Amino acid sequence: MKKLLLLLACFIFINSCTRKSGTAVQVKSSEGRRIEILFLGHDSKHHYSEKFFPMLAHPLFQKGINLTYTSDLNALNAENLAKYDGLMIYANHNVISPAQETAMKDFVEGGKALIPLHAASFCFQNSDWYIKAVGAQFSTHKYGTFTAPITQPNHPVMAGLKEFETWDETYVHAKINPDINILQERVEGTHREPWTWVRTQGKGRVFYTAYGHDERTWKQKSFHDLVLNGVLWAVNDDAKAAYASLKLPTPEFKDADVPNYEKRDPAPKFQLPLSPAESAKLIQVPVDFDLQLFASEPDIVKPIAMAWDEKGRLWIIETEDYPNEIRTEDGTGKDRIKICEDTNGDGKADKFTVFADGLNIPTSITFANGGVIVAQAPHFIFLKDTNGDDKADIRENIISGWGKSDTHAGPSNLKYGLDNKIWGVLGYAGYRGTVNDKPVNFSQGIYTLDVDGKNLEYIGRTSNNTWGLGFSEDFEVFISTANGNYSGHFAMPLEYVKRSVADGSGNTVYKLDSHYDMNYMTPALRQVDFHGGFTAAAGHNLYTARNFPKQYWNATAFVCEPTGRLLYQAMLKPNGAGYKEKNGFNLLASSDEWFSPVHAEVGPDGAVWVADWYSFIIQHNPTPRGFENGKGNAYINPLRDNKHGRIYRVVYKNAKPYQPVKLDKNDPAGLLAALKNDNMFWRTTAQRLIVEAQHKTLVPELIKLVNDQSVDEIGLNSPAVHALWTLQGLGALDGSNEEAYHTLVRAVRHPAAGVRKNAVKLLPRNDKTLSALKWTNSLNDPDLKVRLAAIQALTDLPASEEIGKLLYLAGQDSENAADEYLQQAIFSGVIKHEAGFKNAAAKLKDSTLTARIERGLIQETYVLNLWSPPIFPPDITNKEITIKAIITKADEALSGVVASQGNKENGYSLYMNEGKLHWLIKQDGKAYDIHSNQTLPTERFNAVATLSEGGEMTLAIEDETPVKGKAASLFTKPFNPDDIRLGRDLRDENRVGDYPENFRLRGWLDVKSTMQLNQVSKDKSEKKVAAAAPVSKPEAIGKGKGTPVTINLKVIEHEMKFDKKTFTVKPGQKVSIRFTNPDFMQHNLLIAAPGSLEKVGAAADLLARESNAIELNYIPKMPEVLHSTELISPEGSTTLVFIAPDKPGDYPFLCTVPGHWRIMNGIMKVESNPSNKEAK
Repeated sequence: MKKLLLLLACFIFINSCTRKSGTAVQVKSSEGRRIEILFLGHDSKHHYSEKFFPMLAHPLFQKGINLTYTSDLNALNAENLAKYDGLMIYANHNVISPAQETAMKDFVEGGKALIPLHAASFCFQNSDWYIKAVGAQFSTHKYGTFTAPITQPNHPVMAGLKEFETWDETYVHAKINPDINILQERVEGTHREPWTWVRTQGKGRVFYTAYGHDERTWKQKSFHDLVLNGVLWAVNDDAKAAYASLKLPTPEFKDADVPNYEKRDPAPKFQLPLSPAESAKLIQVPVDFDLQLFASEPDIVKPIAMAWDEKGRLWIIETEDYPNEIRTEDGTGKDRIKICEDTNGDGKADKFTVFADGLNIPTSITFANGGVIVAQAPHFIFLKDTNGDDKADIRENIISGWGKSDTHAGPSNLKYGLDNKIWGVLGYAGYRGTVNDKPVNFSQGIYTLDVDGKNLEYIGRTSNNTWGLGFSEDFEVFISTANGNYSGHFAMPLEYVKRSVADGSGNTVYKLDSHYDMNYMTPALRQVDFHGGFTAAAGHNLYTARNFPKQYWNATAFVCEPTGRLLYQAMLKPNGAGYKEKNGFNLLASSDEWFSPVHAEVGPDGAVWVADWYSFIIQHNPTPRGFENGKGNAYINPLRDNKHGRIYRVVYKNAKPYQPVKLDKNDPAGLLAALKNDNMFWRTTAQRLIVEAQHKTLVPELIKLVNDQSVDEIGLNSPAVHALWTLQGLGALDGSNEEAYHTLVRAVRHPAAGVRKNAVKLLPRNDKTLSALKWTNSLNDPDLKVRLAAIQALTDLPASEEIGKLLYLAGQDSENAADEYLQQAIFSGVIKHEAGFKNAAAKLKDSTLTARIERGLIQETYVLNLWSPPIFPPDITNKEITIKAIITKADEALSGVVASQGNKENGYSLYMNEGKLHWLIKQDGKAYDIHSNQTLPTERFNAVATLSEGGEMTLAIEDETPVKGKAASLFTKPFNPDDIRLGRDLRDENRVGDYPENFRLRGWLDVKSTMQLNQVSKDKSEKKVAAAAPVSKPEAIGKGKGTPVTINLKVIEHEMKFDKKTFTVKPGQKVSIRFTNPDFMQHNLLIAAPGSLEKVGAAADLLARESNAIELNYIPKMPEVLHSTELISPEGSTTLVFIAPDKPGDYPFLCTVPGHWRIMNGIMKVESNPSNKEAK
């Protein structure tokens, strides 16, 4: 920093001698501030500005310079540019409008900096002013590795810099302005091409360098230093003076046992904590926003979740026990719920009240029924104050069964939904309990429940640990998962994906991520996997007020990333029935290694409130080498902190003044007025209070709100949406109030698409709904989200010929057929209204989607995953059954039930007993049993069991001649119970087979095992379609040399390691690796060529940044990858079978889930001189 200050002093002296400063950013120099630079990129991957930007922004931030990214040319306007000290350009924008050119010209010539890099010299080809201002225009280039000599080593820009070698495009320029001051030249033979130069333009300064084609230059420190000096030279005197006065804190470090996941040399040290004031200086905030501290230690510690009451007061959960202090005795925890109030209006909390204590690792809080519901696994607790002293005097468990095996994988993000239910998300710790007297078991996904804790329903699956949930103003639902899916859209509940349309995904949550990397500012990112990417994403709350600029309204979601020390902005754009996400970079990013945002949400004042966990140690697991896990399954580290915590407010500088609001459930007029507030928090709170108090006298006024046909600047009428759901919560839409019902139907034709969509969702599921949807023409609504709601509404109605025809016609629409959401929704409806669809399809024209739907109707395929059986049991009535099981022997002899369904009267069971495979059909209590002739193989084998039309039964192992038998017929009535049981049967006398009560599978059922149901039709052409799709088989593996060998390889739970570092096989030997994954995240297994670990790992890292990486199982396509498995989900297993290479050597085995390969690897040794010993 001293060298920088000396450089600045030189710059300031020269500037004072040569010019007067132009318009400056309005900050007193005595206060000191960072330099603010607007970085203009583009949306192309050629000269990939979005990717390269962080490579420069990160090092410049450490030096006190903020770069703000945009690719929008509309940012070139006078109002926006005035916020910055300079404009940096790295893009290929061919044309600039006259207004944009004028704004840029006034900005630069008024005294601000212009910093064009590389391709910027070919921007704005229609602007003579710009070409002259830059100093030249790109003409041609080749490629090469070179060093550009410094021509003026004494110039301030070149002070302290050294020449550096890089691979880059060898630019040749044209239209060179004769007044450029050349600082570097690229020498090629006798030609000396100007390479880096400076010049003045009016009162402004220009710095240009031709460096920067790709990351080979952008990653170089020498390039960073060159641009840094160029920026410091180009900005005006006021900016320099303010920068020189800036006193950035220098964190202190000490030696400590800090996990070194990345194997850095030197190893990372422990940073000492900073005060809130000092920490704030290391946080980048957008230039037109302020970061304001609301509360901090010692008043609060470890805030893990926030909520606000009807008085606008902040409630937080403080958890000192997190993550490992699991307490079994109720009321003995150290955790609290605390109310934080600002009583004097100065923007800071000055009153703190403990509402409830004695808690143990609560993770979320939401208001309901006059109190709060708190997630504290294994219970949800209801707490209520009945006497007005702000102390909970009612405490009761309203639902139990939430897993606590891992404290960062339990329930979180409880929210009161617009549908008057409680919503939440859950990680892999899961739920196992009883709901309405039925056992319920699920994990990793989205759920809802009534406000009294009843009617829990699992409605959506997610891919990994999930800690983010958010609602839009028109009640779209979004999630974030910790690893590799920071933004997802909840498309539809599980009930609409019981079966997937042919070639469809079957997703309930669709990944939206537009990129992989975080734009972090911390100098020492510590991650165990997904290196550089999102690995601890938390929260997905949208901006749902009107105090921020318009581009935020209902379109920007805030995703916390505590390991990255940042708060990311996901920009959401409607795309058909779904969304696309664009990189909005960060609302906050810090180089303080303690800054840890875990919850960000719009508060009562329209600002974004941020809970900063403030801790140096964030990583929960996997357990680093040399550490042990605690009771909460987090690794034990004395550096974990329980003494700090901060709450910030991010405030827009030009926001309208906030007028405090206080609601009272006994003030219906005030609640009605709050439904029209421009902040969704107040609207939702008012809705909740009206419903809780059952203010049915407000129904006429609510009807008026729904009938309001106005829309706001972004096409919403949010008060009408809330009014609709409030009417539902008051019971006014159940048919008892005719005026309310007619209002609801009219709302389906409201000008605002969000109102139309929610009105369709609220239509009663009765015979009137079909008429209403036809009258409103909702199936042809211009908004595809309305169509989606309409199709789902039709799906919910009883089977109908007319609805089937409507769904057929919907499938003919090209927009519907191209939309992934609508394809699945239509198919789901056709399953219900099949007869009408088929009749229409036989008479009317065809389409590709129709063919896919028909294929899906004829063939149903279900994955037989031992750890995740089908949630919705299939109806097997009058359907042919084909079970394809891939089975591998475990340590014990093969035996037990592979798959079963039904009971001893009507059901089937595929099971192994006494060395034989059996296929048992029970119909009306009579048994039809066939079994294999040969003894079961000792290696992995394929088994296919069928029940065909006429009761024909077959059973085959590998390629042996099928054993045949005959049952009475296909099954003619539904099973009871109807669930598919994998690896087991019923444990009572109703079990299908006459085998022991606990006849569990001894062996492995591969995740590629399936059950296929073929619908039998009188139309023989349909039958042929079904028969034309054979059951797939794994690639045939030869016999190999000598005795085959089986290797048991397992992931060590929560440690991201294999349980073997090495194993040995013989050349040419047939190898079966039984790979099991008891861990909490997905893993794969690759066998690679000798010496290729780093190469394959690097290729996997690059692949992780591609949008289709997960579809490719994170396996790079390269010759060095010899054998591989697919991704294996938690609790899953598979068997990898291959012939060992003939060439002896050390063959790496590894997992290529992002970042895992650095830790998860070992060696398969192929012996050079095989002994008589078996492989081990």
